[in-house]
Amino acid sequence: MSALAIAVDYDAITDNVRTLRARAADAEVMAVVKADAYGHGLLPSAAAARKGGATWLGVAQPSEALALRAAGDSGRIFTWLYGTEVPARALIAADVDLSVNSAEVLGEIIAVARDLTVAPRIHICVDTGLGREGVTLHDLPGLLSVAQAAQAEGLLRIAGMWSHLAWADQPGHPTINLQAENFRSAVVLAEERDIDLEVRHLANSACTLTRPDLHFDLVRPGIATYGLPPVEDPDGANFGLRPAMAVRSRVVLVKDVPEGQGVSYGHEYVTPYRTTLGLVSAGYADGVFRAAGNRAEVEIRGRRYRIAGRVCMDQFVVDLGPATQVCEGDVVTLVGPDGPTARDWATAVDTIDYEIVCRFGGLRDKESA
Repeated sequence: MSALAIAVDYDAITDNVRTLRARAADAEVMAVVKADAYGHGLLPSAAAARKGGATWLGVAQPSEALALRAAGDSGRIFTWLYGTEVPARALIAADVDLSVNSAEVLGEIIAVARDLTVAPRIHICVDTGLGREGVTLHDLPGLLSVAQAAQAEGLLRIAGMWSHLAWADQPGHPTINLQAENFRSAVVLAEERDIDLEVRHLANSACTLTRPDLHFDLVRPGIATYGLPPVEDPDGANFGLRPAMAVRSRVVLVKDVPEGQGVSYGHEYVTPYRTTLGLVSAGYADGVFRAAGNRAEVEIRGRRYRIAGRVCMDQFVVDLGPATQVCEGDVVTLVGPDGPTARDWATAVDTIDYEIVCRFGGLRDKESA
């Protein structure tokens, strides 16, 4: 069992979705709960998002869509990451909305649908410039023809069209408008064929917060659902969102050491004066980045302390200073409202806060705060 304690405030997730709903105005909200809800726990996070008004849930993996259904979620669920191995029969039986990003995937869904009495709902994924999932604009007319023919046979329903943005976390980047233009062109291709799309969706967290003109019928906030917006709030108020995850451990040893004492493997930190060291029970086996040594900070008794020296597999050290009040057993906050943020850690180890919460939350059981 990990030495870290992961606490998730699910009320914060509920409140965040309410805030995002207000931002979305007339568009519906799909709370993205993929990757175990970014480490926050799939099922409780989904329930919290529903409570906040999310009419859709989004997951990359089909297994997570089926897990939501098995847990009793009866609302709209969308899944998108698979090839021709898609478990179409199980997803269709579970009434899950399916993404189609290639002719081959479409063919597999149609083949399965011929044996069923229920027509699945599909959303056509268009690559508008990300260069990742999706059918290209060049190949879109051919795929639409096949999908429309299958719809005429009653084998499926073309419920939506969607795409994903490459640079939405940099508001004003020219690719955003270019991709939006490409997406609108794709929608026009469908409309010219008299395809009645129920939902058009493009906006991720960043565009939900900064580009209301790109909300269309449905927005898909992911990281913002957990209180971590990917763009800076010009008002400094975090867009009214609250981070939901806290990560804590404890001090297991406190000892005085002389000036010049090397600390941890390789002595990459050496004490500059006589001081006190604190040993914290958590390391890279618990999700603490090894690269955090001499860079990331933690909070103990209301003060910030930088990790001193290398992070080890199951422990790290902090230099508490020569006149510390810290004692064995004191709580150490790595991430939380009373300490550093996931963004602070991301900056320290040169990554993004998505990876911080997924890494901490993905290695152990979650508990409600």
